[in-house]
Amino acid sequence: MLRTLDLRGSRPSPTDLLGLVPRAAMDVTAALDAARGLIDAVREHGEAALLEQAERFDGVRPATVRVPAEDLQAALDILDPDVRSALESTITRVRAASAAQVPPFERTQLADGAVVEQRWQPVGRVGLYVPGGKAVYPSSVVMNVVPAQVAGVRSIALASPAQAAFGGRIHPTIAAAAALLGITEVYAMGGAGAVGAFAYGVPALGLEPVQRVTGPGNVYVAAAKRLVQGVTGIDAEAGPTDILVIADDTADADLVAADLVSQAEHDELAASVLVTDSTDLADLVRARLAERVAATKHSARVRTALEGVQSAVVLVDDLEQAADFSNAFGPEHLEIQVRDADAMLARIENAGAVFIGPYSPVSLGDYAAGSTPVLPTGGQARSTAGLSAATFLRPQQVVRYDEGALREVAPVIAALSAEEDLPAHGEAVTARFRR
Repeated sequence: MLRTLDLRGSRPSPTDLLGLVPRAAMDVTAALDAARGLIDAVREHGEAALLEQAERFDGVRPATVRVPAEDLQAALDILDPDVRSALESTITRVRAASAAQVPPFERTQLADGAVVEQRWQPVGRVGLYVPGGKAVYPSSVVMNVVPAQVAGVRSIALASPAQAAFGGRIHPTIAAAAALLGITEVYAMGGAGAVGAFAYGVPALGLEPVQRVTGPGNVYVAAAKRLVQGVTGIDAEAGPTDILVIADDTADADLVAADLVSQAEHDELAASVLVTDSTDLADLVRARLAERVAATKHSARVRTALEGVQSAVVLVDDLEQAADFSNAFGPEHLEIQVRDADAMLARIENAGAVFIGPYSPVSLGDYAAGSTPVLPTGGQARSTAGLSAATFLRPQQVVRYDEGALREVAPVIAALSAEEDLPAHGEAVTARFRR
């Protein structure tokens, strides 16, 4: 079911490893033209374009794009008590973990009268996208909204596609989760058009432009995010989910198989990768996969993902090579199930989130760990962090120098401004001492 990539007996360079990494066949550039057309339509026609796009892509025309506040409260009123309790527990955990992500105010005194302060300012307004598609994601509401609230964002708008099964309204569990968090500005809109609406605003709906767009989505959402950069900030170009498990012969093959299946369940393009130095474990995992795939609800989807080019068993000589491969892969989710997990962790540089030991599955992070599962996909973990409270914060430096402190560094400014042939820079300093 999983193809084999055998690296034993070789030591590929970092560049070679990048070429060996399995990836799903998802080309954001191929979706750019279509996404641009959808965004341009929203900019020109506003609500009418959003309604037309919902009818075309979601199979339903919502009665209104802006979700009435009473609909949000009504959805919360009928929410299953167990689901409400689970959401409330997750909110509490994510709020606590997110608070630790807010950097403290720092004041650095460089000399008498020379102070530089570092403060962190939240963006004023954000647009949070919650996808529809193959599943309902109330957890995405929590994982996007709570870090923004903890960061101090004052204005939060949320969008999710209209659902034909619910008469053009957004999924009621999404609506309920928004109400539970106090979010009242919610829109039934999806895809690239929703990203464009966030970026440029829709005055007729009272939708003002946002300063940052976050949240996962399909290839058209990713393409739209790329297109609106420069107009608004984004978290990352989210693509199909992935999991990489580093395991040795101490790992439980059934648990490894369960975790690989759990991510393959998301999408046919999801990547499930096992990296191991144990051929016995690899064989056992394959056997358990066959049983679990046959028994799981979304068997066809899971099988397609596991048989895709993006999924594999990678055989390595040792765990050092396993770490090298993982760092080249840049997994969204990395599980470490080996004898000495801390030693393995010390070798890891690139990962969206790391899950240590047999009792820390990725599913824990998706729902109840307190961490946020909005993470960089497609190898972006090599350069991009996952969503956190810091995503919604901007560092600002505040400079406070008095006359004596400025006089002390005036020669430095004069020398460097003269060297760069920018004499007015130096003159702006010396002018202060000629009065």
